Amino acid sequence: MGQKKLIRFAAIKNFANVLEYPENMQGKWSEHFKNNNPLVLELACGRGEYTVGMARRFSSTNFVGVDIKGNRIHAGAKKCLVENITNAAFLRTQIIMLPNYFANAEVAEIWITFPDPHLRTSRAKKRLTHPVFLRSYQKILRPGGFVHLKTDSPDLYAFTKKVIEMYGIDCIEDYDNAYAQTDNEVLKIKTHYEALDIAGSNRIFYLKFTLPAQVPDKDKALQELLKQTENTTAIV
Repeated sequence: MGQKKLIRFAAIKNFANVLEYPENMQGKWSEHFKNNNPLVLELACGRGEYTVGMARRFSSTNFVGVDIKGNRIHAGAKKCLVENITNAAFLRTQIIMLPNYFANAEVAEIWITFPDPHLRTSRAKKRLTHPVFLRSYQKILRPGGFVHLKTDSPDLYAFTKKVIEMYGIDCIEDYDNAYAQTDNEVLKIKTHYEALDIAGSNRIFYLKFTLPAQVPDKDKALQELLKQTENTTAIV
C-alpha cells in the first residue's frame, strides 16, 4: 500500500465523522447526528461527492456515505470537517453488511452512484442492483423508500431494468439520457468516476424505484437468462 494511502487510513481513525465497522449502531444514527432527520445513504461512495453535495443542499436530512476503501472516504470526510458540514458522515464497511449497521426502516433513501458494473456474467451477483443486495436494502429501507441508480454503464442500466421487470419492482423514474431529459438538480452532482467516463457512453442513465415488502427469489432464473444472453448487449 502506498504511503499516501497509509496516511489517509491513519487520518480517518481520528475523524469524528468516520465510523469503521462500528458496533451497536442499529437504530442509533439519530443519536450520532443529534436529531431525528431522515437518513439517506450513498453506497460505494468513493470520495463522497454525492454525500457531500446532497448534505450541502439539504440541511434537514442526514447523509451517510458507505465504502470499504478508507483512503477514498478520506476525501469526502475531510471536506465535511473543513466546511463544517455536520449532517454528513461516512461508514467504512462492506455494503452487503448494511443490516448490521442500520435498523429496520431506519433509512429513507439509498443512492447508488457510478458503482462498478461488474460486466462479466459470472460477477453479476456483485452488481449493487442485484437482488442479493436489494434484499439487504429492503431490510433497512422505510416502506416506500426510494433507491436511486445513477450510472454511465448502459449494461448496468439494462441489467437493473431487467431486475425491475422480473421482480415486480415499482419503477418511479427512468432516464436513458438523464442530463437531456430532466432538470433535477441533484442529478447534476458529478462524481470523480463520472468525470472519467470509463464506460465511454457519453450519457448518464438514471433509475428511481421502490422495493416490494419481499423481494422474490427468482435469482436462478435471472442467472440463466444472463447466461443465455451473455454474448449480446440486451442485458449484460
